[in-house]
Amino acid sequence: METTTETSFFNRDLSWLKFNERILMEAERNTVPLLERIKFLSIFSSNLDEFYRVRMPVLLALEKLSNKEDNDIKIDDNLLNIANQLISGQQQRYGVVLKSDIIPQLKENKINLIYGQPFPPQIQKSVSRYFLSQVMAFLQPVHINEDTNFFPANNELYFLVTLKKNNETEAIILNIPSNQLPRFYKVETGEETFIVFLDDIVRFHLDRIFPEGEVTGCYSFKITRDAEIDLKDEYSGSLSEQLEKQLLKRDSGLATRFLHQPGIPANVFELLKKLFNLKKANRIEGGQYHNLKDFMGFPVNLPKLSNQNWPKICNTDVIEGSLTEAIYKNDIIVHTPYQSYDSVLRFFNEAAIDEEVREIYVTLYRVASDSKIVNALISAAKNGKKVTVLVELKARFDEANNIKWAKKMKEVGVDIIYSVTALKVHAKVALVKRQTGDRMHYSGLFATGNFNESTAAFYTDHILMTANKEMLREVELLFIFLAKRVKPTSADLIKFNHLLVAQFNLQQVFLELIDREIEYANQGKPSGITIKMNNLEEKVLINKLYEASQAGVKIDMIVRSIGRLVPGVKGMSENIKVTRIVDRYLEHGRVFIFHNLGKNDVYLGSADWMNRNIYRRIEVCFPIYNEQIKQEIMDIVEIQKQDNVQAVCIDEHMDNIPVKTGGVLVSSQHDIYELLKNK
Repeated sequence: METTTETSFFNRDLSWLKFNERILMEAERNTVPLLERIKFLSIFSSNLDEFYRVRMPVLLALEKLSNKEDNDIKIDDNLLNIANQLISGQQQRYGVVLKSDIIPQLKENKINLIYGQPFPPQIQKSVSRYFLSQVMAFLQPVHINEDTNFFPANNELYFLVTLKKNNETEAIILNIPSNQLPRFYKVETGEETFIVFLDDIVRFHLDRIFPEGEVTGCYSFKITRDAEIDLKDEYSGSLSEQLEKQLLKRDSGLATRFLHQPGIPANVFELLKKLFNLKKANRIEGGQYHNLKDFMGFPVNLPKLSNQNWPKICNTDVIEGSLTEAIYKNDIIVHTPYQSYDSVLRFFNEAAIDEEVREIYVTLYRVASDSKIVNALISAAKNGKKVTVLVELKARFDEANNIKWAKKMKEVGVDIIYSVTALKVHAKVALVKRQTGDRMHYSGLFATGNFNESTAAFYTDHILMTANKEMLREVELLFIFLAKRVKPTSADLIKFNHLLVAQFNLQQVFLELIDREIEYANQGKPSGITIKMNNLEEKVLINKLYEASQAGVKIDMIVRSIGRLVPGVKGMSENIKVTRIVDRYLEHGRVFIFHNLGKNDVYLGSADWMNRNIYRRIEVCFPIYNEQIKQEIMDIVEIQKQDNVQAVCIDEHMDNIPVKTGGVLVSSQHDIYELLKNK
């Protein structure tokens, strides 16, 4: 095989920004319903915030390192500048599509989004009434000077107000209470609807807030800080207590961005820089409004401006008796969000009250804020069942919610396992043991996404319900190991014959499956690999795919966001095609298909091919043995491979290239829904 160099791999952070560009492209498309385009603007903003909170600290640190290396990846000296240029260009496009396209189209539909304009006279009384009765109570102005003891919260909205009083200028920080109140206020007058920002309501009343002086300036800003949490293995005591302490430090982390409205006086900025530790932050002059991820709560709901509703399909409604008994007879698969998540809730609910159920085991990574699944587990424990739950407290931005639920479960006697601090448990598995007479029966769930009914409404995932005792016995062995709270010392510590488990056999088995296709290709036999995942980074597996391409194996990849593999390069990857699908639902399922001379080995699972998934997490991928389900998965992936509406191809320059539309148009999410609806 030809030796690969760093030019054989895209940079992971630039690739991530290119994914966010694909989100922006969807907001720019006139064929997308207007309110859905606004949601894509929200997603773009939310993604960019996360980039500044999680990845920008890495880029800032790498710029300072003399050897410019990160996990053996050589860093371009100009990487930070390239990232900033990409972000700047995308933000300019964002502003153009919002102000020149979306806002005028809203107005055509009698929806007036007040954006950088004075309030029309007909809504001013209503706005003032709302300010006086609702907004004013949440305002907390802070006068700024050298002795000020105040630190702006991470990623929250503020005004810097300059006030002239007794011939002296004062600087005041004023919060915009968007965490306590909706970001938008709606006023309806006859046939017209006006939508105003909370920011503008506060700005409109500055004279009332500061009657003792003359307001000479008002500038919106926010500070974004490093959101990573540092947990050391040597921590003693309760992991949840340590984590709660770390969460309190998030607001004082390294500042990576100071985003502000233009015009802040130089002397005032120097004071802010000193007080709020902004020396290393990217200073970015933005528009008047920040945190436009809040567009997700845009207070207009018009069916004609939204996606057509696809009613959920419930494929277990026909089961009148016990769902568990049905699983004993045949495997069942649920494809969310096309099919209803009620089937998964029913599985846990039945287990909670079934007198014959003795034990329940489940991993929880991101828990819904009002989790029906956790409530079922609490009921199960109260009903005398042994319930063991692995709660991953280190799920980024969900730590506090997971801690809350872990405490509630512990109070009623659920056995709570926390993962070892340096190893996240990202697997999505559940096991129920049910005793009938002298026999112990196993049933369980294997999923590509979290056991979370909220995200299941818009994440495309696959949940396998099975009674395959050999697979489920391996799940039981995994839980026994996880309860010890130690790192695996050897890949052979547990012998997994069916499941692929990161830290044990996952990477090795995937390499062997690719090698088998290489061998078939070398023998002149049919070969092929199809892989769908969210992120592709890990170099050992990418290099193996390059080797397969060079052997003549045709490889189709659907990679939603980060992708370091460079496709279509002669002599390296000319047999690899990479596409990216962005549509109404977030593509989230991981699927691995190996041709195997037409027998098609199919695996689903929780694992992307990222360094973190392969080397720092417990992941579970699982085989599909039921031939009917296997064909169903392959049919779904085949539709996605044919998508020429929502898919783009990734070229050798990392660009999002629209797929050429010759012949029949295929919009994969629509066609998958139709496939499942007509089953």
